[in-house]
This record gives sequence, structure tokens and C-alpha cells, in this order.
Amino acid sequence: MKVLVNAGPWLSVPPPAYGGIENVVATLVPALRERGVRVVLASVGTSKLEVDELIVTYDDGQFADLQKPYNQVMGIAHAHLSRVVAELRGRDDIDLVHDHVEVVGPAVLSAYGGPPVLHTLHWDLHKHPAFYNAFPPSIAVNGVSESQLARAPRALRAAAIGAIHLATPLADRDLRPSRGEHMVVMGRICGLKGQHVAARICQKLGLPLVLAGPVSGRDTPAELDVVAQDPDHPLHNHPDVRYHLDQVSPYLDGDLVRWAGTVGGAARDELYATARAALFPIQWDEPGGTAVVEAMALGVPPVGLRRGCLPEIIDHGRTGFLADGEEELAEWVLRVDELDPEECRREARRRFSPSVMAERYLELYEQVARGHLART
Repeated sequence: MKVLVNAGPWLSVPPPAYGGIENVVATLVPALRERGVRVVLASVGTSKLEVDELIVTYDDGQFADLQKPYNQVMGIAHAHLSRVVAELRGRDDIDLVHDHVEVVGPAVLSAYGGPPVLHTLHWDLHKHPAFYNAFPPSIAVNGVSESQLARAPRALRAAAIGAIHLATPLADRDLRPSRGEHMVVMGRICGLKGQHVAARICQKLGLPLVLAGPVSGRDTPAELDVVAQDPDHPLHNHPDVRYHLDQVSPYLDGDLVRWAGTVGGAARDELYATARAALFPIQWDEPGGTAVVEAMALGVPPVGLRRGCLPEIIDHGRTGFLADGEEELAEWVLRVDELDPEECRREARRRFSPSVMAERYLELYEQVARGHLART
């Protein structure tokens, strides 16, 4: 089987640091290729993932442009998809397209009508009701959790053929550094992730906390200071910037609670793996939970609010703790030492390894291909 994996024009694969969808693609593709799948990757020129072919429109990722006004960025995804369609028109050896580009991917690919398409849903499905309530029936979709699909519009649920939890290559590693005392929240700094709740809890309990992740694309405190000090900066009033400045910064004392900026590579794994626990005080119904499975794979017990996909991933009392509110969350934080890191690792290897995800996707690929042949 030869599959065109459409990762989009926003970041390289793998991404330099933050990049949820690109990390998913970077995890899945090697496991697919180990199973004999030939992969044509549609990404950007700086992508370093080993594939059979790479097709590009942009030399580098266009993620920074997402912060610009819509009328300045609306053509980026379309230019990328135009290149994908041109590639499909010029050859007949692509058996399936695995698409990861929000809205524009299924819209363009359904209109083109080429090879069968599986579109993976990585995001909040209530953002685009006009599109999802009339989702093109020719496109098959899969979710990244059952809870995500349960909340999807009816037309989208009708197109869904399964839910596959996200995986992490960390599940295949055996990184066991000395456990530290700090808690960690890993991910983009924004109101949905609830870093202010984690900071408030840890400050109240006297527990060290490290927040790691970008703020509206700013990777360091110095970069964010430039935005904060300039009222005319285009990002000055961005919701994520205001959230950090107004709700998170008051808790940052540089000692007990600190923001480390974006942390990538080995430094990220070390920060994560040495944590006493990973906190997930999410303020929305998280669809995928990559950071949760990464924590488990490193033997770091996750402690979070009982929302979204977390109850599907965390076995309360065995591989983590789940709470129904902030007060209860604080109580479970104090009990993280009751959880066995080895049990977290075992569960991650069993459920969230790249090989498990690849096998599930191969099943869906075959199902989509059979359905396409039946229609034609």
C-alpha cells in the first residue's frame, strides 16, 4: 500500500518543539513503514522525517502566519492542498490519502474525488458547525477518542469509522531518571489547558511547578516580553497572551512556580521524566490527550480533571487520578506517591505505543479502501 499522508503546511515533521499533529504524524509514519507501507508525505521543506517521498509547497513551516488576519493567511492551506491535488492527478499509484488538515483537507479532497480518503479529527469539532453539519459523505473520518466522537455533529458521526487513541514513541523507551519534586504542566499556555489552576494549587500547597510550552508562538520569556511591552504589537491582545499575563503571571515567582518557555528534545523528556506528577487541569473536553500518554510512558503519574478523553486514558487509582473540581484535584495531587510509575509505563506500552496505533490505522486503511472499491 502507498499512502499519501497530508500533514499540512504549518510545521515541519517532526516539529522543532511544540506541534501536536506533526508529532502524531512523526510517530505514526515510521511504524507504518516498518509494516511495509510506502509513505508520501505532504509537508514543508524542512521536514526531516524519513519517508519514501516528500512533496512541498513551502520551504518552511507557516505556523507563525496563523497569527495574522484571516485575509492574509487564508490562501496558505489552500495552496498546500492545491499541490496535493496536483500530485494526485499526476499519478495513479496512491492507494489512500490520510489527511490531517482541518476543514480545508476534507473540503478540497472531497471535491476532487480522487483516491479514498481517511481524515483524522484532532481538534474541537464545534468550531465549524456549518461545515461539520454538512460533512461530505465521501470522506471517512476517525476520531482520537470516543468522547470526541460522542460530542461530534450528527453528520460527522455518520462518517466516523472508529476512534484511535494517540501514541508516543516514548512508550518504547526506558528512561528512568531520578524522580524530582516538581510538578509539570506540558503544553501550549492557554485558558483551555488551565495552567492558572495548576499554579494556584501548587502555590497553595507549597509544591514546585514548572509550566512548559509556548504562548501564542512565543517560546521564551524574553520573546513574550517584547509582545507584552508593546501595545501596538499584533499579538499584544491575543487571548493566549492576555491569559498568560493576566491569569498565569501573577503566580510566577521564579522559584516555586515558573514558566520555562518552550522545551524540546532531550531537555523536554528530562523535564517531564523527572517530574513527580503531570497535572492536567483542563478547562475543556480535551479530544486527544497526547501529553497524558507521554507522561504515563515516562512513568509520571497524570493527575487531571475528569473531562474529555482523560477518563478513557487514565485508570483512576491505578495509572493516575481524576477529579471533578479544583479542590478535589488538589487532594489527589498530594497523593501522587501512591501511584506506581511502573504501572503507568506498562499501560503506555500496552495501549499507546506506535506499533499499536499503526496496526489500528492499517485496519482503518483497509476498511476505507474496501468501501471505496464498493462504491466504484
